[in-house]
Amino acid sequence: MPVIPVVAIDGPSASGKGTVAERVAKALGFHYLDSGALYRLVALAARNKLLSATDVSQLESLTRQMDARFDSGKVYLEGHDVTDEIRSEWCSREASILAALPEIRAGLLDRQHAFRQIPGLVADGRDMGSVVFPDASLKVFLTATSAIRAKRRYNQLKDKGISASMEDLLKDIAERDARDAGRPIAPLQQAGARVLDTSSLTIEQSVDKVLGWFSELRLQVS
Repeated sequence: MPVIPVVAIDGPSASGKGTVAERVAKALGFHYLDSGALYRLVALAARNKLLSATDVSQLESLTRQMDARFDSGKVYLEGHDVTDEIRSEWCSREASILAALPEIRAGLLDRQHAFRQIPGLVADGRDMGSVVFPDASLKVFLTATSAIRAKRRYNQLKDKGISASMEDLLKDIAERDARDAGRPIAPLQQAGARVLDTSSLTIEQSVDKVLGWFSELRLQVS
């Protein structure tokens, strides 16, 4: 096992990977990387500077230089708390579009690598195991049916007092899946990961499964 182990948890939108990854990190005492938040930050920073997906050179510069910070569960951009703002549906859609640009992905790579610190890291996203941390100790591909993922997203929005349509959410999930899997750079893929379908699992069961796999790997190399 590498000196600084990494648990890479990838999967499609609303598969539950963020919640599972965060709880696994807490259980192991590891650092946590929400790679999706970085792309959402780029989307928000681009909007603030009135940049579009066609302003590639400016977006690349912005990606490398933006003042972003994660602290105690909060996300800051240019010193402002944007934790809730980057979770909006608009920001999520824009982040998915910008994530297809190779310049953006290259610009964020060093930031992502910097999260790998002792005693270890749990990272979630679309390409954590395939591109960012190909030497990850454990690679997990978390998934669920489209209907289940749409329902989870619907409940999340409802809890925040945001109205939503199941039909629109299903359509949005289908579009994101196609965009993430079809992009030429770092597409969403299993990349030799262990597949975990959470459609019929609770969060606790999913977390226990990942922890069990990691424990098995530790025993194998001890």
